[in-house]
Amino acid sequence: MQIERHELLAAVPGMSRQIYSFHYGPPASCGKIYIQSSLHADELPGMLVLWHLKQRLAALEASGVLRRHIVLVPVANPLGLEQVLMDVPQGRFDNESRENFNRFFLDLSQQVGDEVGAKLTDDPVRNLHLIRASLKAVLARQVPTTQLQSLRLTLQTLACDADMVLDLHCDFEAVQHLYLAPDFWPQVEPLARYLGAEACFMAHEAGGQSFDECFTLFWRQMQARFAGRIQPPGFAVTVELRGVADVDHGLARRDSQALIDYLTYIGAIEGLVPQLPPLLNPPTPLAGVEPIVSLAPGLIVFCARVGDALQEGQRVAEIIDPITDRSTPVVCAHGGMLYVRSLRRMATAGMTIAHVAGVRAYRQGDLLSP
Repeated sequence: MQIERHELLAAVPGMSRQIYSFHYGPPASCGKIYIQSSLHADELPGMLVLWHLKQRLAALEASGVLRRHIVLVPVANPLGLEQVLMDVPQGRFDNESRENFNRFFLDLSQQVGDEVGAKLTDDPVRNLHLIRASLKAVLARQVPTTQLQSLRLTLQTLACDADMVLDLHCDFEAVQHLYLAPDFWPQVEPLARYLGAEACFMAHEAGGQSFDECFTLFWRQMQARFAGRIQPPGFAVTVELRGVADVDHGLARRDSQALIDYLTYIGAIEGLVPQLPPLLNPPTPLAGVEPIVSLAPGLIVFCARVGDALQEGQRVAEIIDPITDRSTPVVCAHGGMLYVRSLRRMATAGMTIAHVAGVRAYRQGDLLSP
């Protein structure tokens, strides 16, 4: 195992920030897998999962059974990790720019496409390596002007030549779920099975240029521009490890074992492939997710738990005004699985308090939460 330290641009004199990456197995030329956690720095279950995974990979490396280069970044956002205001973590948005840490990663498809267009041959494997090398070179030429840009550029560079990118997140109070592009479902379905994911959301483009989509969309544009001339480049997926309070050794061991099982399944670890568990639920469109909005302010009293199957018009919660004694029901319009609900129990007017996974796509535009 090798540890690499990546210095970030200093925001003020006398202060430094670093990202640490942990490297296992043979060189990246044998194939590369990249896994990071806690890009939203207040989402910590993935950090514990990668702590467990580090111990497992070190033992597997010592046994000589790693067949691909595996890179772990357990603390992907040291900037957000220290943003605590009055004992409340503020890890989703950068305090200075007010930007979501998981948005605005670079789209370099035009520059890379222009650079490699005349160099491609009829060899799809060679072309894939050429494009990856060009992407890495173009990223190396970027000059960040803020610490946030420096962080994004570091993470994007670490992952840009990987065959598989996993970005570990969590939600407020939620079931295990995944976000991915539909083209990748055949590769991702075994991962969903091993993890026991209760929901998988698919979209060609969710909006916002998130970390996983900066790779998904890049390769989609490369394949459109150079149709038939590129070997399939692998995939990127966001894994939501339940809720923010699920920082638990038992759950983390289970998730770490699921990742080990999946890495064995794809041949990154030599060993007996574990039997595939059943798929708990079929994938659904991200555009079918219904944000459940409270139109009245007051106490949130939920009438349904995460994982519950709801019918159209079923009550999700009631909003109670303790001054007027008014109780306002909040119902779902489309039905589906209640897969996430807010940790807050006081609603402001217009606040999204939950999300329901429907089977019919009806939304368009930016599909992710701000």
